[in-house]
Amino acid sequence: MAPFGVYVHWPFCAQKCPYCDFNSHVRFGGWDEARFLAAYKREIDGIADLVGSRTVSSIFFGGGTPSLMQPATTAAILDHIAKRWGISSDVEITLEANPNSVEAGRFRDFRQAGVNRVSIGVQSLRDDELRKLGRIHTVAEAKTALDVARSTFDRFSFDLIYARPKQTAEDWRAELTEALTLVGDHLSLYQLTIEPDTPYAALHAVGKLVIPDDDAARALYEITDVLTTARGLSAYEVSNYARPGAESRHNLLYWRYGEYAGIGPGAHGRVLVEGQRSATVTERNPEAWADRVEATGTGVVEAIELTCAEQADEMLLMGLRLSEGVDLDQLAALGGVRPDAHAIDDLVALGLLDVIGMPNRAQAVVAIPDSDDKDIIRACAGPGLAPDAFAVDRIPAARIRATRAGRLVLNAVVAKLSNGFVPAAA
Repeated sequence: MAPFGVYVHWPFCAQKCPYCDFNSHVRFGGWDEARFLAAYKREIDGIADLVGSRTVSSIFFGGGTPSLMQPATTAAILDHIAKRWGISSDVEITLEANPNSVEAGRFRDFRQAGVNRVSIGVQSLRDDELRKLGRIHTVAEAKTALDVARSTFDRFSFDLIYARPKQTAEDWRAELTEALTLVGDHLSLYQLTIEPDTPYAALHAVGKLVIPDDDAARALYEITDVLTTARGLSAYEVSNYARPGAESRHNLLYWRYGEYAGIGPGAHGRVLVEGQRSATVTERNPEAWADRVEATGTGVVEAIELTCAEQADEMLLMGLRLSEGVDLDQLAALGGVRPDAHAIDDLVALGLLDVIGMPNRAQAVVAIPDSDDKDIIRACAGPGLAPDAFAVDRIPAARIRATRAGRLVLNAVVAKLSNGFVPAAA
């Protein structure tokens, strides 16, 4: 059975960070948690009725700040997911959390509710930098939260942001070295980007906030790669590092272009409905989302059936973020296309792409795996092909992956490959 994930978006935060463009909202008067719980349950029912039977392999509570919800709310949502779908025996259940003392004090209750992995938004190990980032915790609170997480959960991760204003290579090397003494089996390291319509964007536009230029950011990335590798953490994705076997299974589901339901305000999903892959988006405003769910049973405002070409574009964009890269058989099967050999050769020559399995101009026939994607594969394969096989103009099981240099210009790499798609079968 193909993996299936559930993403639950909790939209509330204690404070909005100036760099953040996520769908997060501050409600100083609080929120009606009982109302939102009922809406989450009803939307789960609606999605379950739509997609039918599945076995859930991963659940991710993202935000916003999910650790602001009551652990009993988390437990009730998990119970309802289990009521509507099967749950795998080794299901990964992740909850994002801030490291202040109030939220860390709830970790044991979240563990009892069923959460078995926590992802903590530390962001910096420098108190002055935390204040600039708009964070409301201290470094001491962050370290305490990590200690609690280590003793409470089988697995935990934390985030840091680098390429911050005025950050030097020496600054980042020292901070990351300290972070690596605190790490468990997973670490997320994100370069600061200026997102539209954020306070940071307004400051950046008038020259009051300056981040490292491309060369400086590249140097910081090189430091990141060297230090994490030395610590035994592999860069399995552009911004994520883990010991072998400790990768975030839920996020791998996204990057491998799997199926997942999006529940809650502003949640995105990719689900199969009668063999057709659809992209779903829910209402972003929390109260408007609850209104819509109460009136119609779902908060979905967009449900778009993806064409074969759109699926190929998405799979390529997501898969090239991974160090394992993209399986060209799977790309051909789902999208009916493959990257042009000349585009691949050009990128290899530039040192931006690796090929695993040398190109072969003789046609090979690749069996379609027994999965829920079979209907999509047949629809995109085109006429004249065997119902359970797909012809591709290359060696079976070959993959392409971005090199370290390619990951620094990933959008350009994806654009060249996507613009050079050719039909996978004659």
